Amino acid sequence: MRKIFFGFALTVLATGVGLAQVATPAPAAVPLPSTASAVSQGGAGTTMLLWPGGAPGALGDEDIDKPTLTVFLPAGPNATKTGVVVAPGGGYTHLAMEKEGFAFARWLNERGVAAFVLQYRLGMKYHHPIELEDAQRAIRMVRAHAAEYGVATDHIGMWGSSAGGHLTATAGTKFDMGKADASDVIEQQGSRPDFLILSYPVITFHQPDLHRGSLKFLLGDSPDPALVDSLSAETQVTKETPPTFLFATTDDKTVPVINSVMFYSALVKAGVPAEMHLFQHGSHGAGLAVGNPQLSGWPDLLAKWMRERGYMAP
Repeated sequence: MRKIFFGFALTVLATGVGLAQVATPAPAAVPLPSTASAVSQGGAGTTMLLWPGGAPGALGDEDIDKPTLTVFLPAGPNATKTGVVVAPGGGYTHLAMEKEGFAFARWLNERGVAAFVLQYRLGMKYHHPIELEDAQRAIRMVRAHAAEYGVATDHIGMWGSSAGGHLTATAGTKFDMGKADASDVIEQQGSRPDFLILSYPVITFHQPDLHRGSLKFLLGDSPDPALVDSLSAETQVTKETPPTFLFATTDDKTVPVINSVMFYSALVKAGVPAEMHLFQHGSHGAGLAVGNPQLSGWPDLLAKWMRERGYMAP
């Protein structure tokens, strides 16, 4: 296999059968006043509680105790009937709702894809499994209301950045098929995403490549080593893990690029279709990299991948 180490990007594609490497440049939801600005929403976002009757495990009644989903539907046809739950990053202490949430939703809408921005509970007050439960509930909710949103139940992906990437990778490796006998129609739905998009994700909680802040705020100061291993997503990949697209930069000073490499390697070993684009330069938290000539082409690579897999129309 030819290896190329010059240029701005390293692109790795895995189909599960071979490897190529090239250089490239329920109950009715309850609407709420949106946490997005009018500019962020573009007039399209509607925010709802994940649990209208109160979230399980809630430790109060403030906004931070109420996980939400903001729905963005494309103005034109959603030809592929695809929806994407978007999990912003922020080290499990805050959420980059605009840069890694609403901006991604608008980008998807402009390409005919529905988007659902997740505001999940955070580690200043909540630890695992609360965050995962919020993510799973979001996927179940979209699946339960798929017809209403114009999406197919088997075309629901999840896109996460940084710590949101960790949450997304966890949702893609720890899921269930739902509870068929549940009285809540949302809980009857499976929580497995149909595909994953990971932007400069936190993946491992193992030395020396972990992001310490994400570990601390998700699991606390002295987590059980078994739990640390269980939530190091590279150790949890199986053949049932969804197809995955990864984007990261080699000189990321916040989350070591090896996090993406480890997850990609685990996907290849499990025979899961995967594609990874590693750019040489670029700081952490690039988002869509608008105005950044080194990275601004990466969303086009994502769009190409989505089109090839039938998740975005030409």
